[in-house]
Amino acid sequence: MKDFDLKELSKCDGRDGNPTCIAHGGRVFDVSKSGLWAGGGHMNRHLAGNDLTADIKAAPHGLEVLERYPQIGVLQKDEAPDMENPGALSWLFARSPILRRHPHPMTVHFPIVFMFSVLLFNVIYLITGIKSFELTALHCLGAGILFTPVALITGLTTWWVNYCAKPLRAVTIKMWASGFMVVTQVAVFVWRIAAPDVLDSLGLGSAVYFLLVVSLLILVSIIGWFGASLTFPLEE
Repeated sequence: MKDFDLKELSKCDGRDGNPTCIAHGGRVFDVSKSGLWAGGGHMNRHLAGNDLTADIKAAPHGLEVLERYPQIGVLQKDEAPDMENPGALSWLFARSPILRRHPHPMTVHFPIVFMFSVLLFNVIYLITGIKSFELTALHCLGAGILFTPVALITGLTTWWVNYCAKPLRAVTIKMWASGFMVVTQVAVFVWRIAAPDVLDSLGLGSAVYFLLVVSLLILVSIIGWFGASLTFPLEE
């Protein structure tokens, strides 16, 4: 095992042919073989050549991820952080795992499934003519409207905690798509309340209404795709 100080560790930044190394709890790992650390950066936030002890505490995964890679050295004791006195945020995450994993991956599923259901039950209504399916679609839309703000709030919190609110492309796309989805949700809901028979007969109005319902599925799919690209990035 090689002894590292912070200056020597900083040279292992994964650039210009240097190895890609990070430290945690006094241990130095070589993550050069991980595609998720290509170019010396990870998730557009973490940089190689640094001690990430505190960062792991706030990450949506545990130390087991680092255990996949070889430990090549140790960080000098006086350079290592005091694990007995972590930061307040790390302390909170360590004692409340649900906060460390973040509520967003859980709450975001509600708007997704409800938006899928709105289209599904409307299609079943158009095929069968049974009005209760169309009414179920309205109820799903209402539930989706209620849960969307919850997903947005937890999503913004996760962006702040995990990515320091940095302007990431995926997050920007999710924000725009979420804004369009909220407007479309409200428009479709108000339209349906004002015109309960909007899908009862074929016409321009019913066609536009149905296209708006389809757009809800498209928008929530975009949001889900780019959210998944942050949580489960493809390793090349």
